[in-house]
Amino acid sequence: MINSIKDLENFIEDRSFKKIFILCGKKSFTISGANKILKKIKKKEVSIYYKTSKYPILEELITIIDNVKKFNPDLFIAIGGGAVIDYAKIANIVDLKDNLKNLIINYSYPFKKKLTKLLVVPTTAGSGAEVTSNAVIYVDGIKYSFESELLIPDNFLLIPEFLISAPNKIKASAGFDAIAQALESAISKKSNDKSLEYASSSLKISLNSYLSFLENPNLKNASEMSIAANLAGKAISISKTTAPHAASYPFTSLFNISHGHAVALFFEKFMTFNFNNLNRSETSFNLSERFNLIFKILKVKNINEFNTKISHLKYKANLQDNLFKLKINVEKNSERIFKGINLLRLGNNPVKINQSDIYNIINKKWLNVFNNKTWFFIKFNFVNF
Repeated sequence: MINSIKDLENFIEDRSFKKIFILCGKKSFTISGANKILKKIKKKEVSIYYKTSKYPILEELITIIDNVKKFNPDLFIAIGGGAVIDYAKIANIVDLKDNLKNLIINYSYPFKKKLTKLLVVPTTAGSGAEVTSNAVIYVDGIKYSFESELLIPDNFLLIPEFLISAPNKIKASAGFDAIAQALESAISKKSNDKSLEYASSSLKISLNSYLSFLENPNLKNASEMSIAANLAGKAISISKTTAPHAASYPFTSLFNISHGHAVALFFEKFMTFNFNNLNRSETSFNLSERFNLIFKILKVKNINEFNTKISHLKYKANLQDNLFKLKINVEKNSERIFKGINLLRLGNNPVKINQSDIYNIINKKWLNVFNNKTWFFIKFNFVNF
């Protein structure tokens, strides 16, 4: 499953590819070392687009689609993180002649065919977007999902060398996303035996390699995290994600919190909500047994130990979840936060969850202190004035 830079070079050298369009992030393309492949591309016409937005937005998507259409490549390569890959997956099947914004908002885009062959090369180990049948796009600050088998890339290459030099902040966020996806997949209403197999395999690898990949990245743990993310992607492609992901999106669009970090903010609280409401489970499987499997994989005995372990991972990865320190005022932004929650993902949660439940979860570990007409949100365990 693991590939090499030589595999990428050989793929590109295929004589059937005359025109190659590359979509990437300028910084990640350079830091990862992927830019060196350009020197190896000979006798082919190449066009490069460097994405500018931190997360996929409609305005830039339209620009990308326009560039791809004008260049008309016979090979489309996406080299980057989740945003780059999602852009490429959508741009390869969407026609600008359509009323794109309304179709996205109404979840009614008529997928027809791919423009060309799409090759995906991740530079982060997180989303598993190289194997999923969905992609996200933000419209006016609200996240929407495309879902179609046509979104699955034709080919992907997992090259661990491209992951090692990424900033720790990116590695930490992406890696936690992989862990969260696998955990959410295990309890999602759409989970089945196959997705559970992928999720379990992913967790066994990521939990063993995540922190070492952050503290001392090398080819071994980079390879392991690549495989873990890929397996998590395969899991959620079947089961989809649940409440932690659904609630994360507005924290990315409103407060510029990276995706995996945003998922981590209230992760333990959402999992505890599901565990405490096992009697309200809407799953076709025994939700209690799924939690017991999760506890076994994480080598914990109960939900409290589970929370302690997840909190420890977040602490070691420097994924801050103190809203006060992150300068996030939930009270002031509550309307915009709830408007940005993804209802599709919320519907996959194993226990029915409403806006009041989510509000309580988000605010449960915080004290609301009114002082000089200013709201302060302080974590119970770390009250520092």
